[in-house]
Amino acid sequence: QVQLVESGGGLVQPGGSRNLSCVVSGETLDIYAIGWFRQGPGKEREGVSCIGAYGRTIDYSDAVKGRFTISRDNAKNTAYLEMNSLKPEDTAVYYCALATFSRGACVIDYLDPYEYWGQGTQVTVAS
Repeated sequence: QVQLVESGGGLVQPGGSRNLSCVVSGETLDIYAIGWFRQGPGKEREGVSCIGAYGRTIDYSDAVKGRFTISRDNAKNTAYLEMNSLKPEDTAVYYCALATFSRGACVIDYLDPYEYWGQGTQVTVAS
């Protein structure tokens, strides 16, 4: 059984930083693309960032580009999302998810390709 467990959420002041982790069990991470998604209050779930299985394809939403950094450590079966210069509009539940794409690709525009999801971790940006 594949399980994804996110951690690292919490309350952070505007301009602050937060590092999220996603630990995967039940599968080896190296064959999967990893996506980070978020769902803010009253909003639909949206893609934040993804990294392909080979680690060479990376994408960010325009909202977080330049502020967030995605990474993966296959040896630890863990993915990370480093979040800097946080804004109140970044407040959301953050989810990690796994998908299989050919040629090491990844996408954040569509949720459907992602087969496995974590339960999410709340990030609240407020002063």
